[in-house]
Amino acid sequence: MTQSLANALGVSPLALNTPDIDSYLGLMHTLFTLEDRYGLTIETRDGEVLFRVDPRKGKEAARLNEMVYSWAPMMEKYRAGEISKEEYDNWRYNYPRDDKSQIWARVPNAKLMEDMT
Repeated sequence: MTQSLANALGVSPLALNTPDIDSYLGLMHTLFTLEDRYGLTIETRDGEVLFRVDPRKGKEAARLNEMVYSWAPMMEKYRAGEISKEEYDNWRYNYPRDDKSQIWARVPNAKLMEDMT
């Protein structure tokens, strides 16, 4: 059925499935979705391929851009030897709990708030 739908739309069936990021093709389609939904862009500069988030692509892109900007300083600290691989990994595995660059707030569940009124 997916193949028939993909043929009708003129797209790869991989573009219609939940991508398997453990495969290169699945990862590519994930990147394409990130481009469409979150403003991820790709460019070449000085012979290198770079990804960046264009915050002008919408609200989701702007939010992702803020989050990526909190990641970059941690990566720079790790590269500079200011923090260990273990500290860097701990930050990533516990994100956003240990992120000090942004103010994080827990937002109550909308259904719970509705039930309380």
